[in-house]
Amino acid sequence: MGLQLVTGETAGQRRATVPVDALLDSDSPRIDGENAERVQTLARIDSPLPPILVHRDTMRVVDGMHRLKAARLRGDTTIDVEFFEGGEVEAFARAVWLNITHGLPLSQADRTAAAERILAARPYWSDRRIAVGVGLAAGTVAAIRRRSTGQNGQLNTRVGRDGRVRPLQATEGRLRASQVIAANPGASLREIAEQAGIATATAKDVRDRIRQGQDPLPSKSRPQQEGPAPAEALPQLAGGRRVTRTPAAEIGLQLPSLCKDPSLRTEAGRMLLQLLGAHSLGDEAKWLRLARSVPAHRADLLAQAARRCADHWLRLANELETRSM
Repeated sequence: MGLQLVTGETAGQRRATVPVDALLDSDSPRIDGENAERVQTLARIDSPLPPILVHRDTMRVVDGMHRLKAARLRGDTTIDVEFFEGGEVEAFARAVWLNITHGLPLSQADRTAAAERILAARPYWSDRRIAVGVGLAAGTVAAIRRRSTGQNGQLNTRVGRDGRVRPLQATEGRLRASQVIAANPGASLREIAEQAGIATATAKDVRDRIRQGQDPLPSKSRPQQEGPAPAEALPQLAGGRRVTRTPAAEIGLQLPSLCKDPSLRTEAGRMLLQLLGAHSLGDEAKWLRLARSVPAHRADLLAQAARRCADHWLRLANELETRSM
């Protein structure tokens, strides 16, 4: 969204005065929403209200919905804001922490729900880190984690309050990092490390390996497999030659440059790149969510349709590989 800063400050500065209409309501940690009486009280104050905290990327309020609603009630057209830099999950965690340290306290149900949400989005954060942020005991957060899905309890890393990553097994962290890179090739090393629950240096090594067309796992870290490899891991043949499977993360890194290639700026080229871009090549969780969302009585028909699409993609791949011989 285009944003005009009323004060004339640059977008890189943390404070500004912005139009009230430019702001989106908070993703509030309060289950019951804002307190109407408090909004009325703030609206009766004649002096300017303290700046509210706003997520710069989305212009969504992080902290200060009571103040924003009071400003709207008074008919104010602008409001002072301080920008928050970071991801949306981190913005929500900051909103929870600010709400338990000042203003109207969050209820036990609010804090429990916040812990569940943060655990779902950042399962590798330590119990103590989440507990301090939501105002619960670490043991309570651990109990919430145990009640959560089995995946959360199986993670092999934890990121503590100090930001240090304490891995229990490096392999899964590297694989998660490759998935993060595939889903978001432009992600910074810090974002990759945080989302995968690994050290920044490890994230850099994974990204470097992917860019060089190498496996994200060093050979000494790859689990030894007993018996024959699964069929999908075996080399495939096309046009009588062996096909090399490029990691999905590397393909994700190269797609933006393909879009800038003049030789692909044809009607067919644009269509192909659009179709490829519509598929998140490394986001396996997305496909799993899609599959689970399909009702049972429609599963068979959609499965057949998906296989038909897969057949078309396979024929396209074989044709392209034959032309490149």
